Amino acid sequence: MDLDLKDKVALVTGSTAGIGLAIVEALAREGAEVIVNGRTQARVDAAIAEVRRKQPDARLRGVAVDLGTAEGAGRFLQQVPHVDILVNNLGIFEPRPFEDITDEEWLRIFDVNVMSGVRLSRHYLKGMRQKDWGRIVFISSESGVQIPVEMIHYGVTKTAQIALARGIAEGLAGTQITANSILPGPTRSEGVEVFLGDLSRQQGVDVATVEREFFKSARPSSLLQRFATPEEVAALVAFVCSPKASAINGAALRVDGGVVRAVP
Repeated sequence: MDLDLKDKVALVTGSTAGIGLAIVEALAREGAEVIVNGRTQARVDAAIAEVRRKQPDARLRGVAVDLGTAEGAGRFLQQVPHVDILVNNLGIFEPRPFEDITDEEWLRIFDVNVMSGVRLSRHYLKGMRQKDWGRIVFISSESGVQIPVEMIHYGVTKTAQIALARGIAEGLAGTQITANSILPGPTRSEGVEVFLGDLSRQQGVDVATVEREFFKSARPSSLLQRFATPEEVAALVAFVCSPKASAINGAALRVDGGVVRAVP
């Protein structure tokens, strides 16, 4: 299916690895010009090189800025004043008992996971309104619906992203601009690889055993019974970013492997 993205400029935040990088690859494959973002130039350059190994003709730009701060967002917007598609993928997580999460940690995770998307969406929406076309996508999580007890602060930010996307969409009635959230389930991203590796060393077992135990104890409702691949998530994101998804607005779309036990 041709997703009609050849004349579009897309920004994927936090896109040097995992789901973000897979989204870059999916959008570039459809002909969009894609801006790759990460905190360091080395990471950005490596991500672009990886995509171009697979897609030599990919139209890519790289901007190394930490979008988890207001100052970083301001510098980024000076360099990239307009995009047609904004994928708010930047996010951090850290398992921690609720009683041990400090105010500083709450504020930091909210700044990175929520406010980065607020700042960019607020800016880019103005240009989208002028063109009467645009796509804003928040990469939320099933953790925004089923708050994980091992990292409540993360789950709260993912719920906030769902609400944010819906709220923005409410103000887009009658336009050709959409705002949606995507809810991946457990996905084998770079962060998850580190998480699994840490648990493997702590427990003295191999990663495969950790993964099986994770789905047995932490996500028993999963129908997939494995971590999804970033590419499986990116396929849905690319469609939602396309003109063909014009009737999808204000939605929270699950690509969660059936983890959420709910019909709607």
